[in-house]
Parts: sequence; C-alpha cells; structure tokens
Amino acid sequence: MPALLAIETSCDETAAAVVRDGAILSSIVASQAKLHAPYGGVVPEIASRQHLRSVDALVLEALKQARVSPTALDAVAVTRGPGLPSALLVGVAAARGLALRLGKPLLPIHHIEAHLYSAPVAAPFVALVVSGGHTLLVHVARVGSHRLLGRTLDDAAGEAFDKVAQLLGLGYPGGPAIEKVACNGNPKAYDFPRPMLKSGDWNFSFSGLKTALRRAAAQPRTARADQPPEETTADLAASFQAAVVEILVEKTLRAARAREVRAVSVSGGVACNGALKVAFEAACRRENLALGWAERALCTDNAAMIGRLAARKLAAGAPIPEDWDIAPDWTLPEE
Repeated sequence: MPALLAIETSCDETAAAVVRDGAILSSIVASQAKLHAPYGGVVPEIASRQHLRSVDALVLEALKQARVSPTALDAVAVTRGPGLPSALLVGVAAARGLALRLGKPLLPIHHIEAHLYSAPVAAPFVALVVSGGHTLLVHVARVGSHRLLGRTLDDAAGEAFDKVAQLLGLGYPGGPAIEKVACNGNPKAYDFPRPMLKSGDWNFSFSGLKTALRRAAAQPRTARADQPPEETTADLAASFQAAVVEILVEKTLRAARAREVRAVSVSGGVACNGALKVAFEAACRRENLALGWAERALCTDNAAMIGRLAARKLAAGAPIPEDWDIAPDWTLPEE
C-alpha cells in the first residue's frame, strides 16, 4: 500500500499529512488566525513568512506521527492552486525539494478539487464547496468526472462572514464569531435580501447582502430604542447568517433537482457552521436526499484531503505532469 506525504499552504494554514491507501496516518495544521486577527483578514506577506517558518517542522512531525520514514514514501503531493501566490510558492518549493531529494514523483493538486471529494457521498451528486475564498456548485457524475455549475460573482460566503464580523467588531475569523453571537439573536429581526436566490442560474453573490447589513448597522432600530447594543449585534448576526444559509441551501437543492441527482455534499470551511448543517439536514430529509458532509477536520484547509486525492489519482494511473508552476487562479479541472 503506497504511502504519500502531502503539503498545503494555499492561504493562512500550514499543513502536512501522511496518507496510505486512503487512510489518514497523520494530519497536522498550524493555524495563523491569531497573526491575522489584528487586520481582520489574511495578509499575504505575513502568511508566506509564517509558512516558511513552519513547513519543514510540520513535515517532520507528520512523518513522525505516521511512523513513516521519508525513504518509505511513494510520492509527494502539494497544493498547486488556487490560492495566494506567495503562500503557494512556499509549499510547492518545499514539496519539490523533498521529492527531488527522495527521487519520488510529485503530484500537483487542485485545492478545490480536494475539497470536492472530502465529503462521504456516492456519485452522482451535487457538491457545494463553500469557504473563505470560494463558493461554488459542482455536478459530480462519478468520481473523477465533474462539471462546474456556478460560483460566486464577488465575495465568497466565508469572506462575507469575515467582513461582516469585522464590521460588527466581532473579530477574526468571522465565521465562528458570527455563529457564536447569532445564537443569542433573532434571525428574523432584519429582513435582509437573498441576492441571486431567484436568478435562474447557479451563481452566488454576497456583496449586496454585506452592504445591506452595513446600512442596517448604521441605522439604529427605532422600534426598540431600549435594546442593548449587544442584542442589536446578535440580531444583525443572526439575520445575516440566516440569509446566507437560505441562499446556500436553496440554490444547492435546486441544482440537485435540475441535475436529477438524489444526493448532495457540503465541504469547505463554512461547512463548520452549525446552522448551515442543521438547515441542510432538514431540507434533505424533506426532499429525501442523501447528504454527505465533510468531517470537521477536513473542512478547513488541510493536507489530508490533498493527500487523499493525490493517492486516488496515483492509483488510477493519472498522468503526472513534469513541467508546472503554481497556479493562483487555477480553475477547477472538469473531467
């Protein structure tokens, strides 16, 4: 059974993992959230410098935890894109150097494609990949054969969470912060718009929703002048979250109906949101759809999903490119 080391540095998490025959032997993720928190978002220069400091130690620790010697590896995999250029360079350089030193093949992996297959569900299905940098719907006819249906035209859902959290003074990362505060709020307090919910296609847009919240936050509600500020913030957060959840669930289910599939999957960082999962579970029960949900450890950026996809490609005999570079804007390969 081949053993494979994977490295992920597409954004602000440095990650390394060892997989063998689809099993995760080790998976380590070093978060940079505290470093970027003062800025309300990821600063590329800070991210790349931290990747440089962390990647070698994480690779060694991943191998140690997996109890796999570097010479016992059959291949090395790395995220080629999409992502921050300076961050991708660090991971690719580390992976390329290790592969050359060991004389092993190096597999460049698409970050979103790895997310796509991280949720356990049988094809055919419609997949929602929703994170800080990406929001898209994909029709998967069978494993390895997928087609992009739609994507965000502006902010990704996770990016909108971050920006709204910053606007409300809730800190970074925004997704967990808004979810926590929203638990104490009324999701119907503000009638926020649902952009592109009835657009007739599978694309998304969240910038208008973000603008609507900004305007609402700047105009105190007169109906309850005695409402404490923290209650107003909770209502804003809950109403914003409810709008995002409705858009994601409804568009995914409509795509499933249109493609005549009986299963959907959800993956990516925003899949950690509890309200989103509850809404999807209820909707899928109602429509008798199977639901595949990526386990929490595979939702945020990680190397284990990179390694699993690389192992699958290696086992299937997929060609391994020799002359390639980072691809910050790499579109999802359609096969």
